[in-house]
Amino acid sequence: MTVNQPIKFDKSYIDSIRINTSAIQQRVQRLKTSRTFKVEAQVASYLRITSYLDLTTLAGDDTSRRVHRLCAKALQPVSRETLEKLGLADLSLTVGAVCVYHNLVEGAARNLKGRIPVAAVSTGFPAGQIPLDLKAEEIRRSIAAGATEIDVVISRGTALAEAILCDEWRELYREIKLFREVCGDRAKLKTILGVGDLGTLDNVAKAGAVAIMAGSDFIKTSTGKETINATLEAGLVMIRQIRHFRDVKAGLVGFKPAGGISAAKDAMNWEILMKEELGNEWLKPELFRIGASKLLTDIERQLWHLATGHYSANHRHPMG
Repeated sequence: MTVNQPIKFDKSYIDSIRINTSAIQQRVQRLKTSRTFKVEAQVASYLRITSYLDLTTLAGDDTSRRVHRLCAKALQPVSRETLEKLGLADLSLTVGAVCVYHNLVEGAARNLKGRIPVAAVSTGFPAGQIPLDLKAEEIRRSIAAGATEIDVVISRGTALAEAILCDEWRELYREIKLFREVCGDRAKLKTILGVGDLGTLDNVAKAGAVAIMAGSDFIKTSTGKETINATLEAGLVMIRQIRHFRDVKAGLVGFKPAGGISAAKDAMNWEILMKEELGNEWLKPELFRIGASKLLTDIERQLWHLATGHYSANHRHPMG
């Protein structure tokens, strides 16, 4: 497995980051209002988006039976009937990964048999308010149980303290770098910024830059548990940090919006943003994921409509 490596912490670059919020908002508004697609392009986009999904269940009442059904859905995310009506009966399609809590990793790995990755949320998800040694141990245990991707949460309190003491960004760097070291080359490191808790787009950009310097393979917007989750504005700021570090040869870093993305047409905006800001190279599961639990249902309904002219009921597209 190829993973990113840390680079030297660059305090001067962190200090230099200033985000023009109005320009970001204008860019996002143009994105939302200036794109239309013909039927064939919509079908292609929805199928690609399906391949980017981290199909997720992070509920308090999750069971091994639910995860078993979720894994089956992950391996056959769009029904054969729908694919046949689209003229794509032979299409081989899976989601990007299945994402679960640590205690369900082993069962997910057993069900998937290595066909797609198992991602585990970790380090005291969603708040991250546990001691650092326990965060590291949770990562180790999830990898031992079969996870090949680890979605860690940063200490948002540490990030917010930047307003008082800029050296706190160095402390955040050390924390994420430790997570990178624990993952080694056995698991991808996906670092969740929790953008809704960071206060400003400046902080989002700085946290993203720190996560990339520390060796993250992906940066991810949200846990899905914050009041504000994935927004296109925060996503754009993060994507531009990915682009900056690509241009300074820090490696290819993936991007994962997550939290509140449940409509297929909204997901299409994220795909367009990736294409326009980073290019086609990023339009693959290795570098682009969307964390979602409800989105796939709407994608299936939209595909059925494009194939038949009629919308189907949600219950015809269960998660398992």
